[in-house]
Amino acid sequence: MTANGWLQIAIFLGLILAVTKPLGIFMTKVFNRERTFLDPVLRPLERLIYRATAVDEDREMRWTEYAVAMLLFSAVSMLLLYLIQRAQHALPYNPQKFPGIEQALAFNTAASFTTNTNWQNYTGEAVMSYFTQMAGLAYHNFTSAAVGISLAIAFIRGIARRERETIGNFWVDLTRCTLWVLLPASIIGALLLVWQGVPQNLRPYDTIKLVEPQQVQHVNADGKPAVDAQGKPVMDTVTEQTVAQGPVASQEIIKEWGTNGGGFFNANSSHPFENPTPLSNLIEMFCIFALSAGLTYTLGRMTGSPKHGWAVWAAMAILFLVGVTTAYWAETRGNPLLASADQHVTALQSGGNMEGKEGRFGMANSTLFATITTDASCGAINGWHDSFTPLGGMVPLVNIMLSEVIFGGVGAGMYGMLIYIVLAVFIAGLMVGRTPEYLGKKIEAYDVKMAMLVTLVFPIVILSLASISGLYSFGTSSISNSGPHGLTQILYAFTSQAGNNGSAFAGLNGNTPWYNISGAFTMMIGRFLMIIPMLAIAGSLARKKYVPPSLGTFPVTTPLFSTLLMGVIIIVGALTFFPALSLGPILEHLLMGAGKTF
Repeated sequence: MTANGWLQIAIFLGLILAVTKPLGIFMTKVFNRERTFLDPVLRPLERLIYRATAVDEDREMRWTEYAVAMLLFSAVSMLLLYLIQRAQHALPYNPQKFPGIEQALAFNTAASFTTNTNWQNYTGEAVMSYFTQMAGLAYHNFTSAAVGISLAIAFIRGIARRERETIGNFWVDLTRCTLWVLLPASIIGALLLVWQGVPQNLRPYDTIKLVEPQQVQHVNADGKPAVDAQGKPVMDTVTEQTVAQGPVASQEIIKEWGTNGGGFFNANSSHPFENPTPLSNLIEMFCIFALSAGLTYTLGRMTGSPKHGWAVWAAMAILFLVGVTTAYWAETRGNPLLASADQHVTALQSGGNMEGKEGRFGMANSTLFATITTDASCGAINGWHDSFTPLGGMVPLVNIMLSEVIFGGVGAGMYGMLIYIVLAVFIAGLMVGRTPEYLGKKIEAYDVKMAMLVTLVFPIVILSLASISGLYSFGTSSISNSGPHGLTQILYAFTSQAGNNGSAFAGLNGNTPWYNISGAFTMMIGRFLMIIPMLAIAGSLARKKYVPPSLGTFPVTTPLFSTLLMGVIIIVGALTFFPALSLGPILEHLLMGAGKTF
């Protein structure tokens, strides 16, 4: 841990703090349909879209209508992406002549990008055509992010409104989010990434001759390194290299701005064509948190309590700092199994556990990126989480297990945090013996039941499927490590998919029938079965009368509230997942400290 590393972390958090209020004000105006500086350009386009799709922009929806519209849109979008993948061999912009995607993998990928998970059981540059990347995957990067933000705004409206049956119009929210919030920033951001060296073209891949032939171990069809009868590696001589490229910058920016995470290349944001420089790395990290941070101020402004928005922001920021500090400390300590090696920071080496990390980013930016991408439901990576130390790798896992409410994914983090706020206010009411109130709305049995349903769906699907995968060969055959690390690989996979994160421990081969199909259903459950009860709470709150605060009302604008909120988040996550963590990364840490290998 160095002063330079802490300075980089502080600069990042300072940038997020600086952008929170301006973005929050802008999004409030967009979704309240107030005039913004982009209206002269975008308002005519918005009207044209409504005419073409027969949408009445002045008609609002009850929460049930809002949910049905969202589900229908997602279902049609998912089907479209599935068909594009299956037929990509017959579609344009396929200079590499890639065949159509196999059924199970196409189903998994369609579910993944529709749910904003972007879990990838494939190598993007080896199987996906440019058309699929642009019209299929990048399209979903916009729409799935817009759906998430729209749902968060609908929840905030439910809190802010009084004795109303409606929470907005899904089609209007989706359109305005895409046009005002996602597209302009993506255009500017893509140009910035091109400036930093990220490709943006439609050229076929280039093949170049190597200066010196290289010996590499042959890889079998199952993805495992080949060995001969004596157990020696089977080597291939490589004389050429294929340089993949394509429309990368346009997908890379919305991957981060929309907290999607699906990489154009298999190496994701550790690939030099996706993330070539320290400045591009900062731009990408900033984009992951910016909108989610801005939504905290939108919450305060739309509900008439800006201090409440800042109290929520503070809780998120403190949990973020705890996570990044733990990961940074764990990784800079190095690997205790390499005690004979010098792992200290010197003028000639960065020190610590550099396995699986990019030298051009260093320890601080690797642990910072891993923390950010799992605090949010992004899943982009610039280092391999599988290569982190046990405690360093546990931080990304725990971040997802806490429902990714530490800023969180665009929209998803906010409505996930609002669920925890409902539970925190309910607990505060129990402690003082009063009916819980939240910003002038009484929190009643129905609201708490729906909130508990959200918190129960998440662990049930993760722990059930992880248990099945750990018991049978169709699950264990995909792990690359035995013992607690192998368990962590399985646990991380289902946690990432249920949390709609998409990052992986990378040691798990997910492209099998079991993981493709079970993963697809995990992602859909993690998205939609958590959204519906959340919208039910929004509809319930919108119908309630306003109750003026009294001396017994628990204030939600104070440090005490932020502390209670953090406690509820940590306790719910700890009580649910601690037994699994104790058998995975915690046990691995203890064994590693004792000098044990496995």
